[in-house]
Amino acid sequence: MVHTQQITNMRKKIIAANWKMNMTIGETESFLEDFRMEIEDVNGVEILIAPPFTSLAKLSELLGGSQKVRLGAQNMYFEAAGAYTGEISAAMLRELFVRYVILGHSERRQIFGESDALINKKVHAALTSELRPILCVGETLAERDAGKEKEVLETQLKGSLAGITAEQMLDTVVAYEPVWAIGTGRNASPEQAQDAHAHVRAVLTSLTNAETADKVRIQYGGSVKPANATVLLGQPDIDGALVGGASMEPRSFAEIVKAAAK
Repeated sequence: MVHTQQITNMRKKIIAANWKMNMTIGETESFLEDFRMEIEDVNGVEILIAPPFTSLAKLSELLGGSQKVRLGAQNMYFEAAGAYTGEISAAMLRELFVRYVILGHSERRQIFGESDALINKKVHAALTSELRPILCVGETLAERDAGKEKEVLETQLKGSLAGITAEQMLDTVVAYEPVWAIGTGRNASPEQAQDAHAHVRAVLTSLTNAETADKVRIQYGGSVKPANATVLLGQPDIDGALVGGASMEPRSFAEIVKAAAK
């Protein structure tokens, strides 16, 4: 049995910026110029930016195949092509050298009514197209207050990852995002976050095996800021952060990346 600390060290931290419906092409260009200067000397962290679809092509061009900062998308549809107005396919993302795609974000679940079954189709489509899904799971405040957070996480994970093999799981990132802590300024305590992450890993073990689950990276998302990044990222089962508001300011996002590099 590999020591827990050794396993933790094997999982490279992944810090992802989710800009949501913010940042124009011009703002994207300005951000990247400043951000690159801030992280010149940072190594050992996987950095990802998921801009709006309108900025993907420009950011892809500016990154030019960079290994230091990778490109992510905020969503995609599971069909390869067809009459799906307003949707984006995996092939379209691949053409822009997108590496990761965020699926099942709480806003997609809450506002747009996406079910675990739909998200599961997207996860399969992403993996088939060699895109790495960042699968988001998390409970609402009402669910946490009712003591149902672990039940909710298990249901979402089992539904969204149905039929995923252990090998495919290794290409998947899970993001735990307590819905009550997103954009509210309120975040889970390090102990609450660690407890949820440990539970997620236990569910992944039940879906695959302990060896696989130990290798899967689990991000925390929920009002991550430079001020709380170090303590959150220091927890044994927290392998990165999915950052919203703080990711749109170059220095702020760079500070979170630097916290992950410690």
